Amino acid sequence: MSRRDGALDLLKWLALLAMVLDHLRYVGFSADWLYVPGRLAFPWFCLAMAANLARIGASALPWRYLGWLLLFGAVSEVPYRLFFPEGATLNVLPTLTLGLLVARSWQTPTLEARGLAVGALLLSAWFSAQLMFGFFGVLLPLALLLVIRRPWYFAVLPGVVCVAANQWRALYGAAWLGNAVALWGLVACLLAPVLGLLLLRQAGRIHPPAMRRWAYALYPAHFLVLLVVRQVITQAMR
Repeated sequence: MSRRDGALDLLKWLALLAMVLDHLRYVGFSADWLYVPGRLAFPWFCLAMAANLARIGASALPWRYLGWLLLFGAVSEVPYRLFFPEGATLNVLPTLTLGLLVARSWQTPTLEARGLAVGALLLSAWFSAQLMFGFFGVLLPLALLLVIRRPWYFAVLPGVVCVAANQWRALYGAAWLGNAVALWGLVACLLAPVLGLLLLRQAGRIHPPAMRRWAYALYPAHFLVLLVVRQVITQAMR
């Protein structure tokens, strides 16, 4: 990949858009169908992480990358709780942080790296119920890293991991009963890694605005913006 990969920036912007669309379901109007494009957000963020790791190779653990995830994971928890006051999990950044440790440790076959991976996996298993997307969500960056340079059809394997990370029992049960949103949500989970991988390989000529470190602030900021939108809609409906 090039030093500034336009396809990678496009993937990040599309992942951000999918996340915002997913969260629009909670601003006060009925739009359950937004659940379907929302299933693309997390696997595409994980794929962007895997692409960055594949590009820098098996050098030392990118501590700066890890530090930004930890910092904004902490900062984002307050606006996340304001927007989801009854949320049962932490925001998504702790899941991505543990996923980074696991995926990076796979690239770096040292005793320290293996220890970090084992620790991250144990934490993920123990606190799976508190992590957004749970234990399988932590494994998804590694699953994507393993297939990122393989033929596109290998991405079906992380698609299965993505389904497992998205409460597959509830999705499968609802889809079995004929719920169209659940059915298409399952399809979106399965295909998200394939679509993301094809985008990375085919959209290199597109050059959207570069998404740099300032983009971490978009995560907590979008919760605050949507919270204001929800309050405006609530007041207007009274």
